[in-house]
Amino acid sequence: MSLLDVQDLSVVFHSKGREDVRAVDGVTFEVRSGEIVGLVGESGCGKSVTSLALMGLLPPRGVKTGGKAIFDNGVDLLRTDQRTMRDLRGREIAMIFQDPLSSLNPVVPIGDQVTEVLTRHRGMKGEAAKKEAELLLDRVGIPDPRRRLKEYPHQLSGGMRQRALIAMAVACRPRLLIADEPTTALDVTIQAQILELLKELVHQDGTAMVMITHDLGVVAGLCDWINVLYAGRVVETAGRHALFAKPTHPYTHGLLSSIPRLDSVRGERLNPIPGSVRDLLPWLEGCAFAPRCDRVTEACVEGPPELTGGAHAFRCVNPVLEESGQDEAALYSREVSGAIE
Repeated sequence: MSLLDVQDLSVVFHSKGREDVRAVDGVTFEVRSGEIVGLVGESGCGKSVTSLALMGLLPPRGVKTGGKAIFDNGVDLLRTDQRTMRDLRGREIAMIFQDPLSSLNPVVPIGDQVTEVLTRHRGMKGEAAKKEAELLLDRVGIPDPRRRLKEYPHQLSGGMRQRALIAMAVACRPRLLIADEPTTALDVTIQAQILELLKELVHQDGTAMVMITHDLGVVAGLCDWINVLYAGRVVETAGRHALFAKPTHPYTHGLLSSIPRLDSVRGERLNPIPGSVRDLLPWLEGCAFAPRCDRVTEACVEGPPELTGGAHAFRCVNPVLEESGQDEAALYSREVSGAIE
């Protein structure tokens, strides 16, 4: 049974005197307890907007959301009132933001920010809350946690700030954790530590997690199911092993082909996807990826392609059918030493 069931989620931004921007356009996916689901794509594909919509953090004006996002007990996260969402956020659903420096309050000590979550949702106060906060910092690998509780965000390194955010997110052992590019701007060593920490937390607590990232090396070793987004729509969805063994949509194939390989020949040129996310067609006219695709045909621009294919579904009329030969462990080794299980 799904812990979170998202059906036809859409987010449209309105601005006076300008054309509406459809950032998310009919996204559908589900997450089960103890499962890690990835939302993958370039910047501007609608990943972060999807997470903000689920958390109820989009601005109240100038935004229209549609579809459903049914959480475990039948609550539609897109339609519930703010009071209910405040109770759910932090206790049942938590989010790790991609920029810890701007997400943490710069004038409040780390300890106060962690204990605020414990006081709000677990009713802990005083010394009991401080002790629990110390245990949380220790759990996420912050050295000398008692001293760190008194320090401010600017006194911590980037990796420590990200760990502090994770400590706040898991303080109430939420049932659903949304991680929005939690390794952005961190060096490779710290990225590996953060990813292993998230994986451990999910396995220990049975938490479901939505991992938002542009890095296929991350999802190769972390996610059970992967949804590839482009221009606000899911263009390919499959289990991790199936997607890396046979990426079918040209966009997914391009993302994998553009990753530098450790075993490549010296001097071999990279194979980037031409153009940018802005070079697209409206979905109502055809495939949005057509202007950047090297497999485009007339059929690609005759109407919106449907998501077909069963368990390994894709949105393309001229898919890539050959095996990719991509090795998940090789991709993941850029983030964490060793191979995936």
